[in-house]
Amino acid sequence: MNQTEFTALVLPFKDKLYRMAKRLLVSSEEAEDAVQEVFLKLWKGKQRITNYANPEAFAMTMTKNYCLDRLKSKQASNLKIVHSNYQNSENLQRTVEVNDGVSMVFKIMETLPEKQRMILQLRDVEQFEFHEISEMLDINETAIRVNLSRARKTVRDELLKKYNYGVS
Repeated sequence: MNQTEFTALVLPFKDKLYRMAKRLLVSSEEAEDAVQEVFLKLWKGKQRITNYANPEAFAMTMTKNYCLDRLKSKQASNLKIVHSNYQNSENLQRTVEVNDGVSMVFKIMETLPEKQRMILQLRDVEQFEFHEISEMLDINETAIRVNLSRARKTVRDELLKKYNYGVS
C-alpha cells in the first residue's frame, strides 16, 4: 500500500477519531496527539489494515485503546477541560441556553461509567451503528443496547434534577 492509497483510506474518518479522542482526553492538544499517534501506528502496519473488513472500526478501536492508555498513565487532573461551543441559535439568550444544555450533558456524560460513556459517545455523538460499536468494543449488541439505555436514563434523570423538572 502506497501513501496515496493509505491517505485515501484513513483520512475520511480522521474527524471521527479526533472527536472520540477529544471526548476521552478532553484536551484538544491531547486529542490531536492521539490521532497522530494512531495514524503513525496505522502507517507502520499499513499492510495489515487491509485485512480488516472495517478499517474505520479498527482505527476507532486503536484510538480508544490509545486514549485509555494515556488516561491511565496521566492523572486526569492534568488534562484541561474544554467544551465545544455550539453556535446554532439566532438570539444570544437561546445560544446561551443551548450551550449550557450541551455543556451539562457533556459534564453528566463524564460521570458515567466508562463503558456507558463510550457507547453513548459512539452511538449518539458519532452515529455508529450497533454492529459497528459491537466490533469496536468487543461487546455483544444486546449489552450495548442495555448500556446505552442506562446511560441515556442517567443523563435524562440528572438533567431533570438539575432543572428541577418533575418535582412537585
